[in-house]
Amino acid sequence: MKILILNAGSSSQKSRLYEIIDHPTSTAPTPLWAADASWTPKKGVAELKVTANGQTITQALPAKELSSTIEPLFKTLWSGKTQVITQPTEIDIVGHRVVHGGPQYHQSVLITPDVKVEIQRLAPFAPLHNPENLKGIEEVERILGNGAQVAVFDTAYHSHLPQETMVYPGPYSWFEQGIRRYGFHGISHQYCARRSSQIVKRDLKSLRIVNCHLGNGCSLAAIQAGQSIDTTMGFTPLEGLMMGTRSGSIDPSILLYLQREYGYSTAQLDQMLNQESGLKGISGVSGDMRTVLQAVKEDNQRAKLALSMYIYRLCYFIGAMIASLGGIDALTFTGGVGENSPEVRAKTCEAFRFLTLELDQAKNAASPLDQDIATPQSAVRVLVVHTEEDWEIARECWNVKRTSVH
Repeated sequence: MKILILNAGSSSQKSRLYEIIDHPTSTAPTPLWAADASWTPKKGVAELKVTANGQTITQALPAKELSSTIEPLFKTLWSGKTQVITQPTEIDIVGHRVVHGGPQYHQSVLITPDVKVEIQRLAPFAPLHNPENLKGIEEVERILGNGAQVAVFDTAYHSHLPQETMVYPGPYSWFEQGIRRYGFHGISHQYCARRSSQIVKRDLKSLRIVNCHLGNGCSLAAIQAGQSIDTTMGFTPLEGLMMGTRSGSIDPSILLYLQREYGYSTAQLDQMLNQESGLKGISGVSGDMRTVLQAVKEDNQRAKLALSMYIYRLCYFIGAMIASLGGIDALTFTGGVGENSPEVRAKTCEAFRFLTLELDQAKNAASPLDQDIATPQSAVRVLVVHTEEDWEIARECWNVKRTSVH
């Protein structure tokens, strides 16, 4: 089965072609073909990079919108140096990451006209992502015809949160209107949970895992018996941890105060919370952890404050996840920061030494992927896992296709 993955964001998209011969492996294979596009709206230009057959091609295309890059990317599948198939009909199924599935989608589904209507209806919940996800689906229909497509929802993994975790303590009518904690990064959390169990050689159902997805966006998941029972992101990806440019959780009355006393508009507050806060807002340097850490080495006081706040809030929420689980067996780090920053991991783990959590400093410094970096004596395993969202989407597609056939 040849499975094409389209993971579309607001300004970038990843596409991968995998082939599953018999049964999907737990760990991600090298894709037959890989393509990435990044789009700069102000310039109206998309940068494309395609890799296959040991060849890599790059090009810049004028693009009014990100979805217009899909057709030139796909053509490299069946033509040119990166050709890996002879015709589009060889693709058995196309899988899409869809950010928001609302309260009704608890698992991945075959895309039908009704599903498309729902993805559009849910656009106000994820205005930067769901419309782009839908454009991707419709572009695939136009280019490849009416072959099978699957929606893999980022919220689905968290859809079975207990009600006491899911419902906000406002008027109950909020919950009836669909205002509840949904959680995000579910595809990554799901992959990392399974991979963590393999690394520690224990049945996933026996493990209590706190998975730390730390990138520009950051979230934690408390995973028990393979299921998410708590998470830090909520109604939107803004809740929870301090992130690259997002504030994470704050007192909501701050926004009322800024509106009332300074006349801030909704658009200004949205921009401030999502684009001008977090590491960027506090450090004044960057939302990129690598740049902030360099500024810390240069004795930049605001960068030091930003790092201290980031670690404090990370530890604070890890503590909350441990409480939800009633203990912890494995602490997993993933994402750009989680996988590549020994300093963040070390400072975080230091706070949990009271749990007899002990980091192997040499292993941590090396940032080995898919390995346990705790000492043998540690009561808690500490893992670094390279997240593979695209492969998790492919596995979901295989499961949906197999189920629909039977």
